[in-house]
Amino acid sequence: MKKLILTFGLVAGLTMIANAQDPHNHNPAPPASQPASNADIKMDKMEHDYGTVQQGGDGVCEFKFTNNGKDPLVITNCQGSCGCTVPECPTAPVLPGKTGTIKVKYDTNRPGPIYKTVTVMSNAKSGNVVLTIKGNVNPKPAEEALPQNPVPAGAPVEKKG
Repeated sequence: MKKLILTFGLVAGLTMIANAQDPHNHNPAPPASQPASNADIKMDKMEHDYGTVQQGGDGVCEFKFTNNGKDPLVITNCQGSCGCTVPECPTAPVLPGKTGTIKVKYDTNRPGPIYKTVTVMSNAKSGNVVLTIKGNVNPKPAEEALPQNPVPAGAPVEKKG
């Protein structure tokens, strides 16, 4: 019985190998490359410095851009370098000569230095754009401890009898 199973497995394996190397099994030709787009993106700035912000403060900034190309600019994806950096990009094509805005929200509930990136992917002939945000988030001041209640004046005195 073991020999039968072993023989069947060997035949099945050899059959798969033979079919994989069949000379008539050609890989299809790669798809024709799409013509290069004539859209182009020009950012008004590549970096935003928040400076110093308080924990829980406003972490929103904007990057403005212009389509300097001859075709509509289509932003296909905007991605922050981590979950604390959330970009919001336009979904509609930006016509030649027109401008758009990319909003970035950083979670300022995380105290410490900021150095994050946002990658903007589009059909621009110049390729992907990497935007940078930086700054520092100061922690909230420690809450003052509640004052201890002093013993109220005129507290009852224990009588000895």
